[in-house]
Amino acid sequence: MIRSMTAYAGGERVTPWGTLGCELRSVNHRFLEVGVRLPEDLRALEPQLRERVSARISRGKLDLVMRLRAPEAATSLAVDEALVEQLGELAQRLQPRFPLLQVGFTDLLQYPGVLRTEAADAAALQAEALALLEQTLDGFVQAREREGQKLAEAISERVDGVERIARDVHVLIPAIRDGQRAKLAARLADLPHPVDPGRAEQELVLWLQKLDVDEELDRLGSHITEIRRVLKQREPVGRRLDFLLQEFNREANTLGSKSVDSRTSNAAVELKVLIDQIREQVQNIE
Repeated sequence: MIRSMTAYAGGERVTPWGTLGCELRSVNHRFLEVGVRLPEDLRALEPQLRERVSARISRGKLDLVMRLRAPEAATSLAVDEALVEQLGELAQRLQPRFPLLQVGFTDLLQYPGVLRTEAADAAALQAEALALLEQTLDGFVQAREREGQKLAEAISERVDGVERIARDVHVLIPAIRDGQRAKLAARLADLPHPVDPGRAEQELVLWLQKLDVDEELDRLGSHITEIRRVLKQREPVGRRLDFLLQEFNREANTLGSKSVDSRTSNAAVELKVLIDQIREQVQNIE
């Protein structure tokens, strides 16, 4: 299944320590490059997260973001009443020396240790994060495959166009050869001195051999067969398609350089246009 390198997926998971959120987004890149942003409670998990991503993604510049949002209801908050009692006794003792001393409720809560939150179970929170990542990766890969299917269809349509042009050129070649033969014969007839027919025929054959594109068209046909086979594979194929497009381009350039007829010259230009369009699609493929 062809996969695009451009995709997005996100998900959330409710935990005893808050709502854990995960986002994955990626754009085109020659290799796999993963950027990770995590809350402090999950910093130690970064190597495992990178490993999970690289096990399922091979190319693309990918951003992985995880957030931990505190519960809306502060049911996990607790007050250290013993510490509050000590602070109250201290305030009473200092009152004679500082008669203007006043302590508000919010000021009291800000004193270190007065307000406690339930400590997160590190192992349990990490397990939740890994499960959420796998869930998000499932959606992320599916999004890549959906977009990849569209890319494969667009590439297949243009490959059909390449095949059609190659087939048309195959049909034209015999007529072009006959035309070149007739042109040469007309020029020889205009010469003031007769030319040895055997030598003229030999020179014509050598000249036509230099202009022959049957081999290029045959190779182009094999490349068409190969690109269709590659588009059906499930593993990442972006680099393989890059290589095939280089071969496509080489055959199109040779066809243009050997052309002695406007029809084959136009065919070479049309091939180059289609190949460039295919390249634009392939640049998005994993």
